[in-house]
Amino acid sequence: MEILDRAIQHIEQNIREPLTLVELADLCCVSPWHLSRLFQANIGLAPISYLRARRLTIAAQALAKGDQEILPVALDAGYNSHEAFTRAFAGCFGVLPSTVRQTRTTCNLSLMEPWTMRKDMIIDLTPPKFRERGAFRVIGLSTRCTFETNSVIPKLWKDLDPRCGEVPSPVTGAAYGVCCDMEADGHFRYVAGLESTATNVPAGLDSVDIPASRYAVFEHVGSLSIFNKTVYTIWNKALPDAGLQPGKTPDFELYDERFDPKTCSGTVEIWIPIA
Repeated sequence: MEILDRAIQHIEQNIREPLTLVELADLCCVSPWHLSRLFQANIGLAPISYLRARRLTIAAQALAKGDQEILPVALDAGYNSHEAFTRAFAGCFGVLPSTVRQTRTTCNLSLMEPWTMRKDMIIDLTPPKFRERGAFRVIGLSTRCTFETNSVIPKLWKDLDPRCGEVPSPVTGAAYGVCCDMEADGHFRYVAGLESTATNVPAGLDSVDIPASRYAVFEHVGSLSIFNKTVYTIWNKALPDAGLQPGKTPDFELYDERFDPKTCSGTVEIWIPIA
């Protein structure tokens, strides 16, 4: 069974049991970073956020039947009080649990059904090339986001363009988009920048140090409008099919002369560290 399927099955079979990201990753024999990346690339949520959304969905379905009081449903969903459950429920669905119980419908709610692979997101990819790369530093601009809120990344690249001259001791020939510092809630730091041999980072810029690693290097060819399909296929199919387990170090995109920033199309290399 593939890693994501195993994780989803465990969540569904133990939906009311306490569970942490570390425990779920251990059950799947992968690192928390790897599991978070799989969930983010495939579902758009962190593992624990997915678990919470599934519990609230089950709670909404129970309330819509109208035969239970709110507090027992809240306790089943893992909340210790009516108030905490109401805040979480309203934050997730935009309505109060009492409203769902009164109207006896979930038709207007964005429910989280159990995940299944989106076959429409799977595309053909050429097999990866395997490369060794020494440690290097990227200096540029950064933002924190999730795979749901990554629409901020194009603006980050746009903001970087007039400031590339501020990057000290740049290594010409390529730009990098680095995903690093994944958190349990699914947020990560994305750094857009240039490789630099400088030890100092100018004020207003950010940096990330990438350690030496062995990588599986995939290629995205075409418009960035379908880049998400390439990423989805890599994390959900290509890596598991090849029996590859990503390492804990940052993965990154490499944009060189084969990519045209004016048309946002061309060839982009996606470097995934291999454990």
